[in-house]
Order: sequence, then structure tokens, then C-alpha cells
Amino acid sequence: MSLVENLFHDYGDFKIDVPRWEIPDRGITTLSGPSGSGKTSIFRLLIGLEKTTAFTWRFGEVDLARLPVPQRRLGVVFQSLDLFPHMTAKQNILFAAQARGLNAADTQKRLRHFAEALRMEGFLDRSAALLSGGEKQRTALVRALIGRPRLLLLDEPFSALDEELRDEGRKLLKSLILEEGLPALLVTHDRRDVETLGDHFFRVQQGRVEPTSLVSK
Repeated sequence: MSLVENLFHDYGDFKIDVPRWEIPDRGITTLSGPSGSGKTSIFRLLIGLEKTTAFTWRFGEVDLARLPVPQRRLGVVFQSLDLFPHMTAKQNILFAAQARGLNAADTQKRLRHFAEALRMEGFLDRSAALLSGGEKQRTALVRALIGRPRLLLLDEPFSALDEELRDEGRKLLKSLILEEGLPALLVTHDRRDVETLGDHFFRVQQGRVEPTSLVSK
């Protein structure tokens, strides 16, 4: 388990109020809820894009909240995927690795492995601006995984895809997480994501995180 405590933030007309939250350190944990419930705000606070003072996040012996964002070793996939459009798919992936000062030989080895496993060879050298939705998603996932993160966080990663590509993306994500043995936190409003991918389930209600159960699988 990783332990989140004192995750509070007052936006004026809305508050995030998470005094204690245990996130499992295996499988995929889903954080679901309707638009406006606070899911994305919690996501941004966890990864350090927004600041809050009392927040602690114990992962093993480390308090991630006290580390500078680059040192938290979090793999992140945003809803918009956020690729650099002027770079190729490969350059986007390698840029993330270089920014963390990762070993170049190990990075190249992992990139070759992912490219073969995910059938990326045909578009690695293509500009991100010209990639299809599914190609962008695979690139964003590999960029998040290339640095061997301690935790993968995903914010609505399938929302821009059509239903067929969403199904493909879910299968891809599940296989990558199993292969890497990596815990993941998936923020989503899509019940199909929860049903297909979730191992552990939480729901956001008015800025508060509550455990929930899945009625049907």
C-alpha cells in the first residue's frame, strides 16, 4: 500500500477533502466519479501540478510529496496525451528518458522491446502531429513507462478514442501493467474502464474519496 494523508485543497466553491487514502501497490486501482466530482483535481495534486501544504504520500520509506516532481518517479498519461507535436514518436519517448537522466543503453533496449511488442516500428519516426489516436496513445504509454516508474497514473486515457480503439487501448494497458508488474491509478468516468480494468475500486463524491465495489465484472 501507499498511504495518502491530508490531501486538502480549497478552490473557493469546491474542496478536495481526503484525510486518509490507502492505494494498493499492485494491479489497477480505479478512481471514478462524474464530471465535477474532483477526480482530475486529485490527480493534479498527487503528481504535483497543484500544491497543497499538509499533504503526505508514503510509498515504502519515501514521502513522495516531499520530493521534487521529477524525483517522484511517476509515470503519467494525461487525458490530452500531451505529446510534443513537432517531435517524432521516438523523440517524445526519448525526451522523457533524457529528462530523468536515464541510462541511454537501457532506454534504447526498452524502447526496442516496447516498439516490437506494441507494433510501433511503422510510426516511431513519424511526427506526433501526424499520428492517429491509437498511435498517440501507445506513444504516451511508452513515454510514461520508459523510465521504470514506481507508479503509473492515468487521467481518462481513452476519452479521445472511438469505442473500437478504446477496447484495444484497454487490452494494451492491461498487458503492459502485467508485464511491468507495476501498480497503476486510473482516473475515469467511464464505467467500462472500471469493469474491464479495475482490481481495486474507489469513487470520488464532492471531493471525497470513498471505497466502492463493482456490482458486475
